[in-house]
Amino acid sequence: MRARAPFHKRKERRMEWYRKLYTDRTTEKRKKKIVKEIDAGIYRGNTYLITLAANPENMLEILSVHQLAFSYLRRTCPMIVGIACCRESALLLLERMINEIYEKTGTLKIREYFMSHDTSVPKGQ
Repeated sequence: MRARAPFHKRKERRMEWYRKLYTDRTTEKRKKKIVKEIDAGIYRGNTYLITLAANPENMLEILSVHQLAFSYLRRTCPMIVGIACCRESALLLLERMINEIYEKTGTLKIREYFMSHDTSVPKGQ
């Protein structure tokens, strides 16, 4: 039986990020650093991510960054569209996102909105 590489040396799937990532005021200044750390497998603080829902019947999900420590969740995590500094900020950011998308499109087809804007950061870049 082959031994597995230590966790820090394993090649994990790189997260898929929406190019025009939504952020709250606190995370706006540190957005690039937070994204880099999460891609590297470093999960600090009380950061929350807003992702497209894994279930196509739903719109969006809010995840604690610490949930990405579970390899299954990290491998299957849908596109990340927002970052917030705490759960309360994540809820407010979610509300802002939905309102903005509704104003732009007149519908609540959130998944279609993000997929139609070919603005996700390609994996591996």
